[in-house]
Amino acid sequence: MIFEGNISVKSALLSPHREVVKLFVDKSKKDRDTKFILRKAQEQNIEVVYCERQEIDKLAQGSTHGGLLCEVGKRTYQDLDDIIKEHSFIALVEGIEDPYNFGYIIRSLYAAGCDGIITNERNWSNAANVVAKASAGASEYIAHVSSSSLEHDIKQLRTKGIAIVCALRDDTAIEMYDYNFKKPVCICIGGEKRGLSKIITSHSDQNVFIPYNSEFKNALNAVSATTILAYELIRQRKHK
Repeated sequence: MIFEGNISVKSALLSPHREVVKLFVDKSKKDRDTKFILRKAQEQNIEVVYCERQEIDKLAQGSTHGGLLCEVGKRTYQDLDDIIKEHSFIALVEGIEDPYNFGYIIRSLYAAGCDGIITNERNWSNAANVVAKASAGASEYIAHVSSSSLEHDIKQLRTKGIAIVCALRDDTAIEMYDYNFKKPVCICIGGEKRGLSKIITSHSDQNVFIPYNSEFKNALNAVSATTILAYELIRQRKHK
């Protein structure tokens, strides 16, 4: 598997969740970021191959690699207990099919201080480079639980005192501003096509919705909704 470009390569090198096997560098690159990457590769005893730009072009899938590639191994995933903290902020993400959107969601969550994400088991390896780029490297840093049973994991979270909060507008939902995000919480976000499954929503402690300031009737996309909810959590926790 190949990661392309400065941000993706750097995130793989700095990630505790993935091994970098080999680094490919345009031999003409002398900038500060490249020097940093080379230093990290040396510290980790990673093989460095200096190439002509044309050679890198042949190895790369895209054209925005900037003369940097790395060959990486499989990502390691975390156990549920690894992401449970005293004041947990966990996100369960379901039904996201597009790797760019998945990356954007991770980017917002990581920036907001999310302790970890939970997804159902899916092989994202073929799209890992895209996810890393879209997330600005956050996908390589954030703790990620790849769940064989989302229902089991939700039940486990509840036994640990973590509230399950679903982004879902229904008759029981309250505005996000009226929910207390200061307590340990797992925010559940569904994709635009199907939303959250009944397996998830049946265990919800509270459904919340994002209020609009207009008569707009359509739902926000998952990326926007995730960002808004995550930063409402930050706002509440900063104003104790």
